[in-house]
Amino acid sequence: MTSAFTLFEPTSHYAPYACLAAKSRGRLYPETDTKTRSPFQRDRDRIIHSGAFRRLIHKTQVFVHHEGDYYRTRLTHSIEVAQIARSLSMVLGLDNEIAESLALVHDFGHTPFGHAGEEALDAAMTHFKGFDHNAQSLRVVTKLEQRYADFEGLNLTWETLEGLAKHNGPLCSKGEFDDLSINLRTYNDQHDLELHTFASAEAQIAAVADDVAYNNHDIADGLRAGLLQMDKLAELPLIGEIVDEVRGAYGKMDEGRETHEVVRRLINRMVNDILDESRKRLCALQPETVDDIRNASRSVISFSDEMKEFDKRLKSFLMQNMYRHYKVNRMSSKAKRIMTDLFELFHSEPECLPTEWQKPEIWESDQERARHVADFIAGMTDSYAILEHKRLFDTSLFEL
Repeated sequence: MTSAFTLFEPTSHYAPYACLAAKSRGRLYPETDTKTRSPFQRDRDRIIHSGAFRRLIHKTQVFVHHEGDYYRTRLTHSIEVAQIARSLSMVLGLDNEIAESLALVHDFGHTPFGHAGEEALDAAMTHFKGFDHNAQSLRVVTKLEQRYADFEGLNLTWETLEGLAKHNGPLCSKGEFDDLSINLRTYNDQHDLELHTFASAEAQIAAVADDVAYNNHDIADGLRAGLLQMDKLAELPLIGEIVDEVRGAYGKMDEGRETHEVVRRLINRMVNDILDESRKRLCALQPETVDDIRNASRSVISFSDEMKEFDKRLKSFLMQNMYRHYKVNRMSSKAKRIMTDLFELFHSEPECLPTEWQKPEIWESDQERARHVADFIAGMTDSYAILEHKRLFDTSLFEL
């Protein structure tokens, strides 16, 4: 179904290959367009009003929720990604509404406790086709969100679902789905998202904006937590150059202000690099439609080779000095035990699930029961997972 929406959508400032709501392929369940919002604006609003979005406020980036109010959560991270994605989209003549929607929804499938939680849940699901947060995000918005009378999920536009599924690039060769996550295969069987192609340039922007925000905000949080030191970070070439600029211009500042100044300049360098490289790629490709972007041989939104190398070195630095810090390891170890314990108990004793999650009709199937339990656990916040574990495993506590 092609959208008829035209109100409030001037097209003169858009690039010909922008992903426009007026040319949307519509929704799995057809709906009448409104007079006040474009289809992509409705997608964004449905995402913001969903339960999954609200729960992001108590889901971990690196630091578990009770370690301090100033550290990033999945929610604050998603908002920061959206800001970067909007800016990039507007400068490149793309649709910032769908870029913003994809930035806000991209972490819906994350478990509590960040990557430690996902690793534990994936391990627990080894014999049940595994767990992947990207595929889970699609499952959340197409099935698990139960808000509307006419359909399961949020019934987002094809373009938003496409961007969510493959914002990191094609997921398979055409017609070859064997290696795909079960969640992706199941949905794609009823609504073909063309998983063998690239997503729109707007989706690619959301992906690279995620990378910019994640690295830089982990730097800020790591410095605040005392796990990183600015002088050590300054041994990385680009950061060292920026630190010299800041200290040369302002001299000695308090640590918080210096951190903010360095991080904001680093974000600016990375954003400008993306703009320069993406313009080169778009100029070389000369796309005339969004389908030219989808069928290209490589992504059109990207860091330069030099920035990719810096990004690789930065990730390695953060891995060695922050993500593997003993304090983070201790919390990750606790998180994995909580996730594993919860999965094993709920899978073996599904009658312990809350009433609204009781589905006796699927208990006889190990596969369906395991996926159902994974859905429940993945949707938890950090605090709820900790509380549930305490209720179920602390034998001195008989609170229900």
